[in-house]
Amino acid sequence: MNMDITAVILTFNESIHLRRCIESLQGFASKIVVVDSYSTDDTQHIAESLGAMFFQNPWVNHAHQFQWALDNADISTDWILRLDADEYIEEELKNEILASLPLADSNTCGFYLRRKYVFLGQWIRHGAMYPIDVLRLFRRGTGYVEQRWMDEHIVLARGFAIFLKGNIVDDNLNSVGWWVDKHNRYATLEMVELLNLKYGFVVLDNSMELHGAGQAKLKRWLKTAVYAKLPYFVRPLLYFLYRYFFKLGFLDGSKGFAFHFMQGCWYRCLVDLKMLEAERWIGDERDPVAIKAILKAKTGLRL
Repeated sequence: MNMDITAVILTFNESIHLRRCIESLQGFASKIVVVDSYSTDDTQHIAESLGAMFFQNPWVNHAHQFQWALDNADISTDWILRLDADEYIEEELKNEILASLPLADSNTCGFYLRRKYVFLGQWIRHGAMYPIDVLRLFRRGTGYVEQRWMDEHIVLARGFAIFLKGNIVDDNLNSVGWWVDKHNRYATLEMVELLNLKYGFVVLDNSMELHGAGQAKLKRWLKTAVYAKLPYFVRPLLYFLYRYFFKLGFLDGSKGFAFHFMQGCWYRCLVDLKMLEAERWIGDERDPVAIKAILKAKTGLRL
């Protein structure tokens, strides 16, 4: 039974994942929209062959691309679901949504879904990785995405959201080398966000602080009020130890250790290393406009 839902998927060279993602939505979402940033593989062919509407728009960041989809993809359904191409939804979640949407009153404008992270074929159950509740399903006209370089979230302009127990599965099939390269790119974005807390060269969209709730709001507060104020390289180690021991990440076995160490410690050490490098670029400069220009030139980001 198709629900009155449009699923929005962002893509760039996602032929390895896109079929799985779209097939998990068939017979469930009444409309599937793919917004692509000019893929060079057969992403477009896969999307169109499976009945998805296909759009292309130049890439800036995830937040900009998803908001472009909301504004330009001619979405007319009552509900919108955001999925990444390397994600899919489980049958239990479909059934839960099927049962929940007809009961939603006019003040129920969103649903938090649980993200289930899979690494090298293994579900990472511990280390504060599950359950992670994410606002991904919302009533058209009530939700928008924060315009941030990293850690952007969908927020509701009105109403409230209900927590569901079903899973979106995040299972990337690319190589470890690809994973490392992705986190290297993310580390640059994270570096810019953390430096911005110190120098204020970009106005941040903090909509979630005003309208958000749940885990994401708490995590952002901890990141900005606690983590960002700790010494470089000490904070990644403390975070890894917290995840691996206090939050029982060691129960995830050898693949779990690899994930918690690489994502919880190595990646965040890389962010700190890039911050040290950026501080050298900035030097004694304290003018926000000049700092923004320096980082724009050095990173190539469209700040």
